[in-house]
Parts: sequence; structure tokens; C-alpha cells
Amino acid sequence: MNRLDGKVAIITGGTSGMGEASAKRFAEAGAYVVVVGRNRERGEKVAEDIRKNKGASVFFQADVADEKEVKALIAQVDKKYHKIDILFNNAGIFPVTASLEDMEMSDWDKIMNINASGVVHMTKHAMPYLQESHGVILNNASVAGMHSFASGKTYAYSASKAAMIQFTRMIAKVYGEKVRANCICPGVIDTPIFVNRDFSRYFDSIPMGRVGTSKEVAKVANFLVSDDAGYINGAVLTVDGGMSV
Repeated sequence: MNRLDGKVAIITGGTSGMGEASAKRFAEAGAYVVVVGRNRERGEKVAEDIRKNKGASVFFQADVADEKEVKALIAQVDKKYHKIDILFNNAGIFPVTASLEDMEMSDWDKIMNINASGVVHMTKHAMPYLQESHGVILNNASVAGMHSFASGKTYAYSASKAAMIQFTRMIAKVYGEKVRANCICPGVIDTPIFVNRDFSRYFDSIPMGRVGTSKEVAKVANFLVSDDAGYINGAVLTVDGGMSV
């Protein structure tokens, strides 16, 4: 396992799916994990589960789309741990819109505010701490931000993930001397974000013939935020079973 002993890791959207799996994985690797989400009941349960397994975790409630809440969150982390080593921007929503002509701009704004602006808010306010610790940022985008075939009619979702990819590259270029920034692009992963649980409809487009699991993504995330990936900066890594080939 890629060790994270003594490091403070913030994971947004850490209350379910890939975020929850990564929170548990990071804690197993020795990190102090800050689980961030909007659902307090679920978030406190995830943090408690980690502590029961002899890991270290706390839950802080925050909406990443609200910069004031993000600023307050970072202040809470500073007060408790006095540093930030890892920021995993994982929070996101995946609503499927109708045709472009029927799409409500309020839906566009909601998706962009969480998936794109939320990443900017978190990165902006965590950056001074990450520079001090020579830390690492990992952003969770999607193959939908790379290939139009993967996105169907999810115009705003695809655009938000493409923005995240390019934002990652800019951070890697500008802050690379002190802070590494990388991006993962999962394909179809079995998470609660999917309402339709019949994943067989994707099998023909995935060379491995199955969808991925949150634990598989968490293992990749663990590696990229660890010192074992110390010379990886600005990378965009697909975790999609070959879907984007």
C-alpha cells in the first residue's frame, strides 16, 4: 500500500461512492482524513466507520459550491490539524439533461457550480497550506470530459469535467515546484450516482466487459496522492476499463 502516514487529507464528496472508498483507503494508509459533504448523517457515519477500524477521520459539513462555506471549512481544518497535505476534489453531481433546446440554464448553473466552481473554491483556499506542506491535489473528472461518445446528452456534466481537466493542468504548471496536481477520469463506476442499476448496457463499449468499482478508483487515488507518485504532475489518468481506447 502507498503509505500516507501522518498526512492530512481532505476529500470532498466523501460520504458515498468513490469519495467514501477513498476516505477509507487513505485512512488505512495512515492519513488523517477530513470527510466533506452536505449530508451530515451520512458523513458522520463514514467518519465513525473509519475510526472503528482504527483510522483517523472527522466530518465537516460544507457545500463546495458556496465559497463562504469552503473558506470556513478550511479554517476548521486549520484549527484542528494546522496543515493540509492532500486535497481530493471528488464532489460532483451527474444529472442527465434533456435536449439542448429544453435544458434549463438553472440546471447548467447548478452542475457547473458544484463540479467546476467547487473545485476552484477548494483549491483556492487550500493552496497556501498545500504550498507550505509541498502537498498534492487530485481532481476527480470523468471520461465524459475527454470524449463526447461517453456523455450522451449530459452537456453541462461533460463541460464541467472538461473544465476540471484543464484546471488541473494549469495548477500543475503554475504551482508545480511546490504542489503536484493530477486528475483521474473514471469511466462507468458502480456508485450511487447511477439510478439505473442495469450496467449491462455499457458492457459492449468496455473492453474489460464490466464496470469498475469505487475501491478500484480509491486504489488509484491512493497511489497518486502518495510519495510513490512523487514525480507525477499534470497527469490525466483514465480509470475506465479501456472504454476510452
